[in-house]
Amino acid sequence: MTHPNASLQPVIEWAVSDARVAYSDATAFMTARARDIADGKARELIWLLEHPPLYTAGTSAKRSDLVDPDFLPVFDAGRGGQYTYHGPGQRIAYVMLNIKQRGGDVRALVASLEHWVVTALDRFNVKGETRDGRVGIWVRRPGKSGEREFKIAAIGLRVTRGVTTHGISLNVEPNLDHYRGIVACGIHEHGVTSLADLGLPVTMADADIALRAAFEKTFGPVRMIAAPVISTSATASERALRAMG
Repeated sequence: MTHPNASLQPVIEWAVSDARVAYSDATAFMTARARDIADGKARELIWLLEHPPLYTAGTSAKRSDLVDPDFLPVFDAGRGGQYTYHGPGQRIAYVMLNIKQRGGDVRALVASLEHWVVTALDRFNVKGETRDGRVGIWVRRPGKSGEREFKIAAIGLRVTRGVTTHGISLNVEPNLDHYRGIVACGIHEHGVTSLADLGLPVTMADADIALRAAFEKTFGPVRMIAAPVISTSATASERALRAMG
């Protein structure tokens, strides 16, 4: 079947927001954009941004994994997965892709997203790895009690009318102490890390360059556009946390 407006499909748009974006505003924009993509009114989009500190709960989240429910705001994400953290120093890449145009295989798309992040990490000589039964990207580090695995990037998607929302989060230089309020992704036996935690002086701009180059290798060319204009304001709690940053 031909897409209602196939001429819009070949080039994926790419946008980067410099200012932090409130979570509720981002999800509202994603929902509207995904609807337009499904209707053939807009191109696919990858949107890079940062959020104020917060937790999101996926559809498989267990209440017992919310260790400190009063530490940071908690949002119901509606995506797959469990609890995760978002905050300054973490690069979020929201992925609005039409999987009907890509074979309709969600698992294959997730594998492509994992490959994307692994390829981006290669630029910094970081060996990112995938694990069966554990979505996301992992790195191995030696420790006093032997080698351990740490998560450096999370992946979670929602698919509506064949179009994805949500996407990936890569830890560049977030405050890792903010993870203490949750069991990240429901995994007790492994920790979380970041490029900074690995001793790498990587800026967000460096990460963006690596992500774009790796994305184009994995998915094809992108076209840079202006970041979405968010007209609504953050909640009072998000504004306070933004200042806390």
